[in-house]
Amino acid sequence: QVQLVESGGGSVQAGGSLRLSCVVSGYAYDTYVMGWFRQAPGKEREGVAAIDSEGSTSYADSVKGRFTISKDKAKNTLYVQMNSLKPEDTAIYYCALDHSFVVGGSLDSGDFAYWGQGTQVTVSS
Repeated sequence: QVQLVESGGGSVQAGGSLRLSCVVSGYAYDTYVMGWFRQAPGKEREGVAAIDSEGSTSYADSVKGRFTISKDKAKNTLYVQMNSLKPEDTAIYYCALDHSFVVGGSLDSGDFAYWGQGTQVTVSS
């Protein structure tokens, strides 16, 4: 049974930083795509950053230059380092995983089968 557990959310002031983590268990394949998504109240879930099993990455325009996605295979953990946070980054952040392979990952939530429970990020002005 595949499980994804996020952590690292919290409240910060604008301009601050947070690092989210997502620990994966129960996944036995070497090929995958993983991503970070977020959903703010009243808005649709949107892709933030993605990575494939080869390490290629993709980012939403709104976070390019501020967010960095990475993975530690030995720890079965996905990260996103979020710098220069803005109030509009406030949302519940989810990590996601799929067995498919897309170069650079995918920012389309429909491409992912497995999801974590989410962690809240709140950025105050």
